[in-house]
Amino acid sequence: MSEHTTKVDLSPKEEIRGLVERSRVAQKKIENYTQEQVDELIRAMVWSVARPGVAEEIAQFTLDETQLGNYEGKFLKIQRKTRATLMDIIDDKSVGILEEDPERAIVKIAKPMGVIGALAPSTNPEATPVIKAIHAVKGRNSIIVAPHPRAKLTNKKICDLMRNALETYGAPADLVIGIETPTLELTNELMNQCDRVLATGGGAMVNAAYSSGTPALGVGVGNAVITVDETADLEDASDKIKISKTLDLAASCSADNSVILVNTIYDEMISKFQKKGGYLVSEEEKEKLKNTLWDEEGHLNTAIVAQPADKIAEMADISIPEGTEFYIVPETGWGPDHPFSGEKLSVVMALYKADNIDHAIELTNNIQSYQGQGHSCGIYSNSDENIMKLANVTKTSRVMVNQPQSASNSGNLWNGMRQTFSLGCGSWGGNGTNNNISWRDLINETWVSKPLTETKELRSDEELFGDVMDKIK
Repeated sequence: MSEHTTKVDLSPKEEIRGLVERSRVAQKKIENYTQEQVDELIRAMVWSVARPGVAEEIAQFTLDETQLGNYEGKFLKIQRKTRATLMDIIDDKSVGILEEDPERAIVKIAKPMGVIGALAPSTNPEATPVIKAIHAVKGRNSIIVAPHPRAKLTNKKICDLMRNALETYGAPADLVIGIETPTLELTNELMNQCDRVLATGGGAMVNAAYSSGTPALGVGVGNAVITVDETADLEDASDKIKISKTLDLAASCSADNSVILVNTIYDEMISKFQKKGGYLVSEEEKEKLKNTLWDEEGHLNTAIVAQPADKIAEMADISIPEGTEFYIVPETGWGPDHPFSGEKLSVVMALYKADNIDHAIELTNNIQSYQGQGHSCGIYSNSDENIMKLANVTKTSRVMVNQPQSASNSGNLWNGMRQTFSLGCGSWGGNGTNNNISWRDLINETWVSKPLTETKELRSDEELFGDVMDKIK
């Protein structure tokens, strides 16, 4: 009986059990690796996919297979984002004692979790497996990657390169395993059998991860809302919004889905957008776009995801000027009856007008109450008062200030955010964390507690309760 026939005859539970067993054996072999050994492995893993010649090949291969985004975006992710992520974590201490707190007499020791089950989306299939894998191995874990079926060959190519790199350095190739023929059943089984689920993908898959019974780190729906106030550098803001909206043709859930302009700069910003390839649609064109982007039940048409503006124009029967790179859709409402207020995963941007910063914050909260609560918002402003007011009142895990949202949320060289492609959205987005998820979320920690040099004394009631004692009798 051939190996292929044997594999086909296995049930999903049996097939995943075999992969998890292999993964667990590999993980045990690096459980006692030193920090230097671990860091050597993740350097090798990144270089294997990001080195000159290979990065270009992967970028084109990904584009050819998925037909999502563009070459420039794919290349930036596999060549630059992976390097930046490595740089972000390479000096971190992830083996042995992580922290010592003399005041509390506590020492924290890092321990691996085991087998990480990772989900990779079709929109970022080139860098996601790499970034998740190096975070896993940094914590001395192994990882099994379940790709979206639309990107299964890309996932295999990348995982095979990392596996070869691991073997070159004497580590087990099975520290990284890719599911080669992904199915929903196999992905569900992986989530059931691994030690920790790291889920990036559609809402249904993230919900499945949380329902698997395995501890899971998931991400919420993205629907970034960006405010530009009257104090902003408008040229800078329009440049960066255009960059963010068109990066990899808006494959990222952090792309600017709605932009809110205060009254006083509204017309000037529209003019700047138009000079940078933005096309302001008419009411008639808005209706055509709406019917192209969503079906009658309100489901997003996957055929428009991460596609160039001219292809969307052809599908919507809209005539656009040469050089158009993104659409500007005037909007006033939010919710299911106003679908442009939601996530679009396309070079289509809703545009709102606000009276002032307070109105912009109100609009942000209303829009994100429909979709994207907890994920992120941004602001272009030179007023610390406005920036902090928006940060304090919005239900969001991250606020990007004067930065292109999609290139900044997940960390970049110009900010201090943790480099990742997994963005926790807190309880607002139905997640267990607000973090930019990294290796620190993929380890267990043992707290060693020694007796204090001097035992604490319980404070008197007068010190602890103060005026409360007089008011509550």
